[in-house]
Amino acid sequence: MRKNKTLESVFPIHKIEKDFLIAKSGSVSIAFSVVLPEIFTMSSADYEALHAAFVKAIRVLPEHTIVHKQDWYVEDAFRPSASADSFLMDASDRHFSERPFLRHECYIFLSTVPPALLNPAPTAGVLFRTSPVARELLDDRRFEVFAEKASQFAAVLQDSGFLELRRLDGDDLASSPNRAGLLERYCYQLAEDQIPVLADFKTGGELSVAGHSLHIFSLADPDDLPSLCGPRLNYEKYSTERTPFSIGFGAPLGLLLHCNHIVNQYIIVGDGAGTLRQLETKRKRLQSLSAYSRENAISRDATSAFLNEAIGQGRLPVKAHLNVIAWHDDPAKSRELRNMVSSAMAALDGKAKLETAAAACLFWAGIPGNGAELPSTSRFDTFAEQAVCFFNVETNYRTSLAAQGIRFGDRLTGRPLQVDLFYEPFDRGLIQNRNIFLCGPSGSGKSFATNHILRSCNECGDHILVVDVGHSYKGLCDLLGGYYFTFSEKNPISFNPFFVPDNQLDTEKREAIKSLLLALWKKDDEAYSRSEYISLSNALQSYFDKLKADPGVLPCFNTFYDYLRDVFVPELRQQGVKDKHFDIDNFLYVLRPYYTGGEYDYLLNATENLDLLHTNFIVYELDAIRDHPILLPAVTLTLAENFLNKMRRLKGVRKIILIEEAWKAIARAGMAEYIRYLFKTVRKFYGTAAVVTQEIDDIISSPIIKDTIIANSDIKILLDQSKYANKFQAVQDALGLTDRDRSLILSMNKANDPHLKYKEIFISLGAYSKVYRTEVSLEEYLCYTTEEREKLLVQQYAARYGSIRRGISRLAADIRSKKI
Repeated sequence: MRKNKTLESVFPIHKIEKDFLIAKSGSVSIAFSVVLPEIFTMSSADYEALHAAFVKAIRVLPEHTIVHKQDWYVEDAFRPSASADSFLMDASDRHFSERPFLRHECYIFLSTVPPALLNPAPTAGVLFRTSPVARELLDDRRFEVFAEKASQFAAVLQDSGFLELRRLDGDDLASSPNRAGLLERYCYQLAEDQIPVLADFKTGGELSVAGHSLHIFSLADPDDLPSLCGPRLNYEKYSTERTPFSIGFGAPLGLLLHCNHIVNQYIIVGDGAGTLRQLETKRKRLQSLSAYSRENAISRDATSAFLNEAIGQGRLPVKAHLNVIAWHDDPAKSRELRNMVSSAMAALDGKAKLETAAAACLFWAGIPGNGAELPSTSRFDTFAEQAVCFFNVETNYRTSLAAQGIRFGDRLTGRPLQVDLFYEPFDRGLIQNRNIFLCGPSGSGKSFATNHILRSCNECGDHILVVDVGHSYKGLCDLLGGYYFTFSEKNPISFNPFFVPDNQLDTEKREAIKSLLLALWKKDDEAYSRSEYISLSNALQSYFDKLKADPGVLPCFNTFYDYLRDVFVPELRQQGVKDKHFDIDNFLYVLRPYYTGGEYDYLLNATENLDLLHTNFIVYELDAIRDHPILLPAVTLTLAENFLNKMRRLKGVRKIILIEEAWKAIARAGMAEYIRYLFKTVRKFYGTAAVVTQEIDDIISSPIIKDTIIANSDIKILLDQSKYANKFQAVQDALGLTDRDRSLILSMNKANDPHLKYKEIFISLGAYSKVYRTEVSLEEYLCYTTEEREKLLVQQYAARYGSIRRGISRLAADIRSKKI
């Protein structure tokens, strides 16, 4: 009868001392936690550089050292916070709740190989020995030398600029009553936040740990290895004929393998010179036997090629091994799991071997600090350059720790992330200003992206002013309680530039009103005199003095006109002012249409929503007046003054002005200089200027876009540009994009999940760029939609249920229940 063993009696780690893992075999190990680059963010040159850094680091290590890289991929799900900040955020939390993804952790263990384990047999490990204590004694000198080499190894990797390494201490490795350490987590496949458990470890026909059925697949036989390997490979899903998309060579066994699994990769640095001598002896033996067997001749040639490469190119001979430990709780999924791992290895042009007899040994060797017990029969000879190619060098997208951010999705799974566009990138020096240039063709998800960004910024307390020509922000403005300026025959657009809180007329407000009055009075090519300018200044100052003296007078253009006609003009006559100095009659005549009873008497006489300084979401919809020769200049001057007022008077609050396609109309209305001024100056007032354009030709042909906006916008956002793939080079040059950016942009929406509705978005923060998903809940979709039929439905439900919020909630419920 087989006698069960206790885990304590066979566990290979003797103790943890001074943050070293000391195995019963006499092996000493140092453990590092590694932060890898994010997946889908590196260029081909980046993969080459990181590969070279790993090879360089391995060469630093002394002989008889094992590099054990262990990557954990554990199934997890998104869990929203306890309470959302808003109605739409709450809807987003419900939408993404339990969204599955793989949580990734990466560790590197450096272990010495004691003499007794230089070539361990499958039964040489402590799992099969009757005496668990090794004869070799450890001395302080071995600790010091090994620690110094390990520090050099870590320094080389960190100096590459791609990785961050942190040495694990005893608290990370050992368990406490309320937290499982790394050793226990590996033995029972525990996630990072799970508490310690006691469970059985079963070997035999099938390996089982804590109720999980384990399957171990290895690449250990040279015949099963890929014929070619490299630091990277083309990811066909995102590649085009002209722009290959790179991922790490080992990525198919990493985040692209969607199941619970651990990837163990071993590189054993031995006696390089001794290995070459043994191979030379083997070559001579094969040479003498080559006449008797074609297989011997082939093996001789292969050995000769290996020796020639090692000596001719200065390669470092090593032994290597790779295995994947996959597990599940449902035995019915065994076949599916085997197919998934086999397909992943086939993507590397390798052939997976399902381990049975050696499964327990390979699992045991994977215990942190026990890599020295990897059986010699599971190792193959290669060079460090080839072995490093199998390292997984990518991890999940990281979420920002900043309190203020925008929710976008991980490109691989859609897991919600907090993306900080403004604060962290500025503090890290990635951007020098917070201005945005956004380009997206019709149907690319541009309106959804901009609505989503603005909504997130508004919830963070930002003041936002939008200039639009397509009614894309009506739903969001209504939901946020903002003010929507638009023109219709029943409800024409109206302002009141004369309203000033407490009637405190400062210099900037006076100049803004004068600019507006002069624009309404004079033609574009008609200059005004110095005397006219001074007279207007005097008139405004006198008018506001009257308002202070008589609080019952409503500040507006009508009362200003009355004051000019009835008070100011007689005073000018008494002072003997000539018409050649200030033709007041002409002034009153030209501005008569804006006075009571005139054609535009509504424009400058608004009586509601007067205090726009403290209204934090304002939309100016210019679609109906984009070509109007009188209304458009008046509106653009008013909105310009509105934002300048916010920019200079709201201290400590971020101000955002977003100009949609309306920038073309504004530029025609003589506001090109204002746009230039904004993009060059707004950063000094804690502000952001953003321009959104649809046509790619605008980037190339418009001097405003090319010379001012792009040059002063460190945040560049692009949506699907596939229709412009053939002429994208001009855009790339104009925007200063790299070849990596180009491949990212042209890969968007090429492999979207057909079961989910979303569009991808490219965001460049200086030299740092990524592609995210813009995926929203049904409630957010209804708020952002620009489809006429859907907008009408939202308006009908809002009218029926009393508010836009209740209308959207009810409409979403009806859509989910398929009543609509």
